Amino acid sequence: MLFLLKPLQAFRKKVMRIGVHKGLDGNTVRKLFIFNQLNFLGFVTGIVLPVLALLNDGYLPLLAWIVAMSPAFISLAVLICNHYRRYETSMLIYFTLYPLSTALVYAGNIDVGIELFFILYSVLSVFFLQNFRNIILAFCLSAVCYFSVYIFHKNYEFKMETVNFGFYFFNHVLALLFVFVGLFLIKKENTEFQRRILGKHAKLKKTHSLISQQSSEIREKAVLLEKKTGELTELNALKDKLFSIISHDLKTPIYSLRNLFRSMEKYDLPGEEIKVLVPDIVKDLNYTTALMENLLHWTKSQMQGASINLQLIEVTELIDDVRKLLRLQAEAKKVYLSSKIDSAVYIYADPDMMNLVLRNLVSNAIKFTPEDGEICIGALQNNDNVQLFVQDSGTGMSDEHVQKLFGDDFFTTKGTANESGTGIGLILCREFVKKHGGDIRVETAIGKGSTFTCLLPIP
Repeated sequence: MLFLLKPLQAFRKKVMRIGVHKGLDGNTVRKLFIFNQLNFLGFVTGIVLPVLALLNDGYLPLLAWIVAMSPAFISLAVLICNHYRRYETSMLIYFTLYPLSTALVYAGNIDVGIELFFILYSVLSVFFLQNFRNIILAFCLSAVCYFSVYIFHKNYEFKMETVNFGFYFFNHVLALLFVFVGLFLIKKENTEFQRRILGKHAKLKKTHSLISQQSSEIREKAVLLEKKTGELTELNALKDKLFSIISHDLKTPIYSLRNLFRSMEKYDLPGEEIKVLVPDIVKDLNYTTALMENLLHWTKSQMQGASINLQLIEVTELIDDVRKLLRLQAEAKKVYLSSKIDSAVYIYADPDMMNLVLRNLVSNAIKFTPEDGEICIGALQNNDNVQLFVQDSGTGMSDEHVQKLFGDDFFTTKGTANESGTGIGLILCREFVKKHGGDIRVETAIGKGSTFTCLLPIP
């Protein structure tokens, strides 16, 4: 049986595809599949019925033989029209000749028991015909034939039921079989169509989801690209400013040293004159050294992959190191450096970064504190954070200056002894503190000094 199944399936597919071409829409193709199968069954029936009639006993009138053989000729004509793409003609033949040929046998005063076929033609007309007027005409034709042969006229001279009951019963079974097969094929094709639609819907939904995801990723990348572009623009502007600062501020000490050595070489300056010039040069070199150190730290912080080397630091040691480093700068201005820590305070931070932060804050405090002033460096710990502060008795600042301190632009003013600055130091302080998850604040008033406080997480 299995070796016959594949050829039968292949033959069935060939029958289904009679008259199908690429120009037809999906709905027409599905209907053509069903219509071709029904007509092939009709063609087979038109051959089998006469053969069965010959093999059985009993007399059959000429009209009965015509009705028995008509499905073969009608269905063959329909299949030929479909093959040549005469779809309207094939529909006209089917829904006109089948009801008329079936009614013809009854017109000869013969009841062969095939009235159920009229119901089949009515049902199929609703499904296959597209034009509403044609549906009404075909339905009415089948209905008129049915009422004429089965409702209004019942007393037939020749009744198949009495002559050959088996053939009469077979006609009823055959009609029911055609009704079942027609409805089954329609339901099967609609089910497969729904399955294909659902499959396409699932694919479209998946594709839509993928497109939405890709669109979201593209939007995120666009936002990231815009952000990176803005950062690069800012960094490029910052680079230009840094080069301007470097080119300007490095010239002064270099030129001073060059002029000093040139004068010593050319004019053989005495030691007393050299001693007069050296303090100013040392002052410029100290400023330049601090500038270069800040620039190097800033460059390192901007490099990708630069990491924070977190360690447990005792704040007292950090403050002592900064006091020792800036002692000479403070003594030169006669500014007193003190520390205030009630108990041991620890922070979990990068030693180099925090040393630079505290050194810049104290150096700025010295810069804006007049002679005989005082700077207090201290720390205290509460339940929320560690506060590392630098408090001075300097000139203080206005609200306008405070807003500019930690901006993206380099903001600087002259110190009490006319000291210069670049504004890089406070930008570094803010950046390094934020890298540790902290924040930096300032409290100040003109003439009352300033207090810079670094708020750091508790280790």
